Amino acid sequence: QVQLAESGGGLVQAGASLRLSCAASGSPFSSYALGWFRQAPGKEREFVAATTWSGSSTAYSDSVQGRFTISRDNLKNTGYLQMNSLKPEDTAIYYCAAAPVSDSTAQPLDIAEEYEDWGQGTQVTVSS
Repeated sequence: QVQLAESGGGLVQAGASLRLSCAASGSPFSSYALGWFRQAPGKEREFVAATTWSGSSTAYSDSVQGRFTISRDNLKNTGYLQMNSLKPEDTAIYYCAAAPVSDSTAQPLDIAEEYEDWGQGTQVTVSS
């Protein structure tokens, strides 16, 4: 089991950038695939981005493709989500999640149920 803690959220204007961080502790971060999800008020949680344990393969939702970048630094036990050209519709609580490395994590995971450990979330608000 790994403990996750997100940070870096905030209130920004449309067009701005933010970088979210996901600090991992309790287990070697390199033993886990990493994903980012978000949940807006009144909406279901949705996939944002994911990467494999090495960071060599990534996947994005259509709504953030080309604007967001997922990365990780296993030596620092930290994952990142760089968010550029933010839009009001990006407003949500953002969660990072980890899945133990297995045959299924050879590719980035875009299904929330595949992840076992979750952070508490960080609020991102984008004003128009």
